[in-house]
This record gives sequence, structure tokens and C-alpha cells, in this order.
Amino acid sequence: MKISVKNILDYFSGKPKSLFLLDGLGAGLTTFSLFLILRFYSGYFGMPANILTCLFIIGLVYCAYSMACYFLLKGRWPAYLRIIGVGNFAYCMLTITFLYSYYNSLTRIGLAYFMAEVLIIMVLAAVEFSVANRLRARGTIL
Repeated sequence: MKISVKNILDYFSGKPKSLFLLDGLGAGLTTFSLFLILRFYSGYFGMPANILTCLFIIGLVYCAYSMACYFLLKGRWPAYLRIIGVGNFAYCMLTITFLYSYYNSLTRIGLAYFMAEVLIIMVLAAVEFSVANRLRARGTIL
């Protein structure tokens, strides 16, 4: 099977609940990674501990939101997808701001980690917005 953007959007448009699971697991992975970096490896990344803590807390909140939507939500998918999409976009903008502010203290691995994280989350946010738009256009409230 050929994987394409259309196939991904078709899949998640048919199963919007699974998009919350993907987002929740991703936010959980981000939170876990930030916890490990904060706790044991912050010197290797160059981002101040208070900034890592801020990103950790945001990731934890997003994880809880997405998992709550996955387990509890029964409808109105587009509205809730937009909320997490906006949240993910805001997280990326905040991370980019921190990258700019602390660029001189970041290590190469720190810069690579945070840039990769921003790229992945921006793609996820774009998928969330696209699926929300598709569902809204169809009038889907499943």
C-alpha cells in the first residue's frame, strides 16, 4: 500500500478518535523525553532547566487532554481537533522562541532535538486541522 498525505487524511477522517490517541502518545513521548533530558542530560542539550520544565508541563497537559478526548469524547470531533491543533502550533511557536532566545547556549544535539520535535509536531497539527476541516465540511459530528 502506498502511503500518501491523502491516505493519511482519509484514514484519520474515518477514525478521528485515533488521531487523539496518536497525539496523546506523541505528547507522552515528548513529556518522557523532556523528563529524561531535564533529570539526567540537560547539559548535553544546553536548554535551561526552567525552560525544559515549562515544556515538560505543557507536554503533560497536552497528553492528558488528548488521552481524555480519546477515552471520553463521543462526538464534536472537529472542535476538539482544532483545540489540540492550535495547542500544538502554539507549543511549536514557543519552542522556536526558546530556540532563538537560547541559541548560543544550545548544543548541536539540543538544536537537532528541538528542531525535529517542532517539525514532527507541526506535521501533526497540520493533519489535525485538515481532518477537522474535512469532518466539518462533511457535517460529521461522530
